[in-house]
Amino acid sequence: MFTEKLAKLFGNMRRGRAPQYITVPIQSATAQTYALPPDRLPRHVAIIMDGNGRWATRRNLPRSAGHAAGTEALRDIIRASSDWGIEALTIYAFSTENWARSKEEVNALMALLLKYFASEIDELDAQHVCIRILGNIDGLPEAQRAAVKNAMERTSENLGLKLNIALNYGGRAELVRAARALAGKVSAGEYTSEQIDEATLSEELYTHGLPDVDLLIRTSGEQRLSNFLPWQTSYAELVFDKTLWPDFDRACYLRALREFANRSRRFGAVEPSGEEEHA
Repeated sequence: MFTEKLAKLFGNMRRGRAPQYITVPIQSATAQTYALPPDRLPRHVAIIMDGNGRWATRRNLPRSAGHAAGTEALRDIIRASSDWGIEALTIYAFSTENWARSKEEVNALMALLLKYFASEIDELDAQHVCIRILGNIDGLPEAQRAAVKNAMERTSENLGLKLNIALNYGGRAELVRAARALAGKVSAGEYTSEQIDEATLSEELYTHGLPDVDLLIRTSGEQRLSNFLPWQTSYAELVFDKTLWPDFDRACYLRALREFANRSRRFGAVEPSGEEEHA
């Protein structure tokens, strides 16, 4: 069966068709991911890590326990992204709207943030992960602000996985920030208004220099973007997984990558057959 699939794959490639993924008769998620054609893997994956609170509630635990369990899932997904050759991984850790949660939960999240960087920074640096924070760092408490700045400075020269952590982040706020920056540059004579285009605006975003998001995953079954990367996900493929984030493992991640690999990304164009298609 495997050899038949392999023959079909190369046959399609000779005829100029986009290759479909093939699975190998091995249970290893890593092996199965390597069976995906490299050109069908996303360069940039973004994840809305949703469901920590529900995970805890179902187990009669405080919500903070769900967030703690979520960090364990995150650790393995970061490793998998690095192992599988994903260029950039962006995670939605704390939104500008999350400040409206209870003081107890916010304090628990801020404490968890400190614990995460203290416990993970050595391994992330050793794996050559480059950390970037997306969001208003100045709006964080002093200790958390110092921790994330240290993480960025320490890993800034690393050439491995680009790990982007959206922290105190809001997509609309990011766009307003970029618009203000460009308005200031026009006022200063650096640009004329006619020179402002998609490229110049992109350079003012937190994600400047990164490829746009190819695949956006949201866990827990919710189907909305929640003000996350509205500009960068314009042509992203969306996968909504019902798994609660603490239970999201490599098998779930692989399932999303397979889904991505089997989709046809047209960016507003049409299929080679000439049939009219939607974007």
